[in-house]
Amino acid sequence: MDRKLKIAVLFGGCSPEYGVSLQSAAAVLRHMDREKYEPVMVGISRNGDWFHYTGPVSRVGDGSWNSGEICAPAALSPSRSRAALLVFEERALRRIHLDAAFPVLHGRNGEDGTVQGLLELAGIPLAGCGVLASALCMDKDRAHRLVRAAGIDVPESFTARRADRETLERAEEIGYPLFVKPLRAGSSFGITRVMERSALPAALEAAFAYDEQAIVEAAVPGFEVGCAVLGNDVLTVGEPDEIALAGDFFDYTEKYTLKTSAIHVPARVTPDQRRRIQENAKAIYRALDCRGFARVDQFLTPEGRLVFNEVNTIPGFTAHSRFPNMMKAAGLSFERLVSAIIELAVTP
Repeated sequence: MDRKLKIAVLFGGCSPEYGVSLQSAAAVLRHMDREKYEPVMVGISRNGDWFHYTGPVSRVGDGSWNSGEICAPAALSPSRSRAALLVFEERALRRIHLDAAFPVLHGRNGEDGTVQGLLELAGIPLAGCGVLASALCMDKDRAHRLVRAAGIDVPESFTARRADRETLERAEEIGYPLFVKPLRAGSSFGITRVMERSALPAALEAAFAYDEQAIVEAAVPGFEVGCAVLGNDVLTVGEPDEIALAGDFFDYTEKYTLKTSAIHVPARVTPDQRRRIQENAKAIYRALDCRGFARVDQFLTPEGRLVFNEVNTIPGFTAHSRFPNMMKAAGLSFERLVSAIIELAVTP
């Protein structure tokens, strides 16, 4: 190829995970092969406004990117015959041709199929999961139903709304401890481990702050194991990792600071368990129609049973994040990983 591919890297977004997205996007930009790809940086403000950003990558990471002199309002062209970013400059409209887009967005309005739909309508090749997989994986209840139908164990659970009158009674049927989670949210926002009935109403309110529905889910004994998956038709899996908890669960603080928790790569499991974690991850990835890349999280119980937790279709991409570190342990550097993800998007 005589020219570099222009890859739109989308970051920010009107989601509680805005800051996480900035850190991930900065790492992706730093590890992108500039001999093959030319990044087109597209920042989305907390209010949902789109900008073409032309400043240094460091200002993406530190959150100071949204400044007038290095940003211009932008939008995706809806014309499928001319895949482009439209940049609204002071006295002109400029088109930047795009060969693909790499959304590095976390949570709702970025990881839930909405941005993916916009890109697919515009005819822009997408790095990562498409509309269906993104929407399914964000919805914990529907993801669990499909994974169960594929023959993989899932936690006992039910969904709840504010108006529901039988939530307390249904929770008693599951038994305590249990978890209450927003149905569609990420980074452990709004999640509470509930030890007794009296604490359930407050946990539900915490979840409803992030979504109109909550999922009430049985606590699974054991520990969480993750597996990075990469590919479309042929799948590559990373070395599984293991979360060693000191507290009740892997909440937002622990995910991004590891103050009392630890992540072990590779996971401290037997060779047979490692193989089953990887095979289950591939089966889950396919059951939910994933493409490009995703991180599949499961629980490993003391009896050696694997139970599905969730799929993260745009996992963290910092140098310390689980997905790139699992791939690194399997022999794929961060630079090669970013290139592989882009090639999966642009290769027919």
